[in-house]
Amino acid sequence: MPAARTVTPDGDVILLVSGESAAARAAAYAQDDDLTAVIEITDVAPVSVPHRIRGRARLAGWLTQVRGDDRAACAALLAERRPVGELLGLHGRPSFVMLRLEVGEISVDDLWGAEHVEPEDLATVEPDPMVNHETELLQHLAAAHHDRIADLCALLGPRENAGMTAVPLALDRLGLRVRFTGDGSSFDARFDFPAPVRDVCDLRRAMHHLFAAAGHQ
Repeated sequence: MPAARTVTPDGDVILLVSGESAAARAAAYAQDDDLTAVIEITDVAPVSVPHRIRGRARLAGWLTQVRGDDRAACAALLAERRPVGELLGLHGRPSFVMLRLEVGEISVDDLWGAEHVEPEDLATVEPDPMVNHETELLQHLAAAHHDRIADLCALLGPRENAGMTAVPLALDRLGLRVRFTGDGSSFDARFDFPAPVRDVCDLRRAMHHLFAAAGHQ
C-alpha cells in the first residue's frame, strides 16, 4: 500500500512507497529498463451495507523510480494530498521513495458498469469536490438521517417498500446513491441533485431539496 499517491498533469501515477517495499526494490533493480506493473484499487463503502465493494479499478503500465529534478515537482504534487517532507527525507535519509507508473491501460468496474478508460482521460479528469467529505457525510446521513433517507423511496414511484432499510451508499457532486434492502433482496437507486454541488454548503441545499421533494410525494 502506498503512503500517498497522485496523478501528474500528463496522466502518470506517482506513488510514495516504503524504501523496503517490493515495488521500490524492483524499480531500483530494473534501473531504466521497462518494469511492467499493475495497480489494483478497491473502493469500499464507508457505511455498513450488504455487498460493500462499490467498485474496482485496474491500472497497468510501466514503473520507474522518480529521480533528479522530477523529485521536487512530484513531491509538491503529493504534498497536496498529505505532508510528505518527513517521509521523503528532505532533511535527512529518505525512508520512502517515489515511483512513477506510466499508465498504458485502465479498466473500471463500479456501480455504473464496467468499461475501459483511455489513459489520456486520467490526465484531464478533475477530482470530485465531495471526495474529501464523502466518508464523513455518508456516515452522518446513515446515523442521523436514516429515516429521511428511507423516505427518498417515495421519489421512485409506486413500489412496495414496507420494511425495507435504506443506507446511503455513494455521494458525488451530481447526486446520492442509496441501497434499499429487505425481504432478502436489494436494489440501488440514484437521486440526482438539481445542479452539480461545489461544496458542502451546496450539498446541504441539494439534500434539503431531495428531502422536501420526497415529503410531497
